[in-house]
Amino acid sequence: MRKNILVCPLEWGLGHAGRMIPLIGKLISMNHNVIIGTGKDHINFFTTEFPGLTCIYFPGFRIKYSRFLPQYLVITMKIPAFIIQSIKDHLKLKKLIREYNFDIVISDSRTGLWNRGIKTVLITHMPRIPYPRGIRFLENTIIPLARRVINRYSYCYIPDFAEESNISGKLSHNLKLTDNTRFIGLLSRFTSFQSNAVPVAKKFYCTVILSGPEPQKGILKQIMVSILEKDSRKSVILEGRPGSEKKVETRGNLTYINHLPTSEMYSLILESENVVTRSGYTTLMELISIKKSALIIPTPGQPEQEYLAEYMEKRGWFKAVTQKESEISGSLPVKGYEIPDGLAGRSEELLETALAELLED
Repeated sequence: MRKNILVCPLEWGLGHAGRMIPLIGKLISMNHNVIIGTGKDHINFFTTEFPGLTCIYFPGFRIKYSRFLPQYLVITMKIPAFIIQSIKDHLKLKKLIREYNFDIVISDSRTGLWNRGIKTVLITHMPRIPYPRGIRFLENTIIPLARRVINRYSYCYIPDFAEESNISGKLSHNLKLTDNTRFIGLLSRFTSFQSNAVPVAKKFYCTVILSGPEPQKGILKQIMVSILEKDSRKSVILEGRPGSEKKVETRGNLTYINHLPTSEMYSLILESENVVTRSGYTTLMELISIKKSALIIPTPGQPEQEYLAEYMEKRGWFKAVTQKESEISGSLPVKGYEIPDGLAGRSEELLETALAELLED
């Protein structure tokens, strides 16, 4: 039976929206009616990827990081606003269910989008929320609260693997998970390109993929421009600013692109000798799915990205450095890091199994 399905990503940068693409594509291919509920910027993003897809204005919580305060402190100060937004989301969802007759709601990290009358899914890779290094011993104290939130949903989808070849580490492993939790493999926009993956000639020395909230996105851009403009080889700055159309500007050896659709971004990454990016979870999933290592730079003061950068380097999959210009410059080109085979194929099987269970009447 054809289902009406609402998909709502968190609006902290493009990462949460980007990992919805393979999920949406799979549901559309199964002939279900998918509607996106999000804010203005993400509506532009989704209509570029899925022309004609119905989108409704349903913005969630957004955050702006500080240039001076640690990011974990900014997030902590915003917790009351986040809770209020979750309550508003929950109340508005009731109205949307009546208006659109939704059968299923899938939300990425939006903790208010549960409802007892229909099936709901929460997507998260962080049943354990990481704390700053000095107080990591307190991380387990928040797990009972996270379990209570997860149990409000029909299912919790973790975009990762249950076994040793996982990418989230302690964020979703070595803790007791709820019975409604399912590991669904990597959610990567590039998974569908795997069968066509062949060696390609390198056209660019480096591609910088910018992501996340300001002002840290702009700070990293300035650092990378100062490093790469001193090199005569061609490089690309992918700015992560989706709009109604692609904008390309070349100044010297650097090309600036506001945003690329999935197929063009995939080609750009393969055509680049080096990739520099944040250690955001979605970005890591996308690069791992096409076996492309990179220089990863965690957002300063963001415990999740700092932990993931440390974890990925220990696995030997990525090179990690902090956001100091000298460290970044001295770490290019990236050599000696390798990602194992077969992860993308296993991901498709896990996602299909989870969706089959969800879509049962």
